Amino acid sequence: MTRVPNLPQSGPNLGAAQRSQIGSAWAGSGADYDAVRPSYPDWCVSWLLGSEPGRSVVEVGAGTGLFTRDLVAAGHRVVAVDPSASMLEVLREQVPSVEQALVGTGELTGLESIGLDAGANADAGADVDASPAADAVVAAQAWHWVDPIAAGAEAARLTTGSASPVLGLVWNQLDVQVPWVHRLARIMHAGDVHRDAEVAAQAGPLWRIEEVREDHWTQELSVEQVFELTRTRAYWLRSNQKTRERVESNLRWYLHEHLGHKPGERIDIPYRTLAVRSMRV
Repeated sequence: MTRVPNLPQSGPNLGAAQRSQIGSAWAGSGADYDAVRPSYPDWCVSWLLGSEPGRSVVEVGAGTGLFTRDLVAAGHRVVAVDPSASMLEVLREQVPSVEQALVGTGELTGLESIGLDAGANADAGADVDASPAADAVVAAQAWHWVDPIAAGAEAARLTTGSASPVLGLVWNQLDVQVPWVHRLARIMHAGDVHRDAEVAAQAGPLWRIEEVREDHWTQELSVEQVFELTRTRAYWLRSNQKTRERVESNLRWYLHEHLGHKPGERIDIPYRTLAVRSMRV
């Protein structure tokens, strides 16, 4: 297979204001996001956290719960944190057994005054443990949106007191090393690039990478769902109507005329999963 050379290897260079502005794009898109974004390979949870259930986990950037449901299904106790109330609304519907679902960020989870044992969706004013101690902090499809130094420090604070604290990071990305997918990603303005794990998973001086795992797989989508997938991307969500129409026009040309796919046809979309497990220094 021909590979696309010289893919970017540097980390994202976003300030706090840029992260907040871009992240706000998903404020009202929870249900749409959940419908077409892929879930994660079966091995991810046990590989990141071990095979024993019952770990106390804080998931930052939890979104609509695509990874949360895997964590809960594996028997872990999960506090889900995300800056989007719309995303969390879907998460609560999809994963009603989650311990808590709170508005917050990777850098400031809001867990200073809300304990991990407070029960589902506790109010900030409740009389609960003010010193949460998690066994692990995880982020799926979210760490590139945080300040890695500040979020790494927050993860270290949350896991202080754990016997074996873990920072588990995982991403699903379009496999842009496949040439036709690389062009699709550019048309979608997907921004999916393959960075070295050491760059993608940087978390400051309190964490060291223990192990990295990569997987390649496919998600089957209809042609129409590829359009829906495009509409969940930050570029499309933040664009004006003229830009959106141009993106969709280019996408119609590429899928129907250039690649020859018919309406309703199912397409195998190649994905790459990168998982990184880090331990406290």
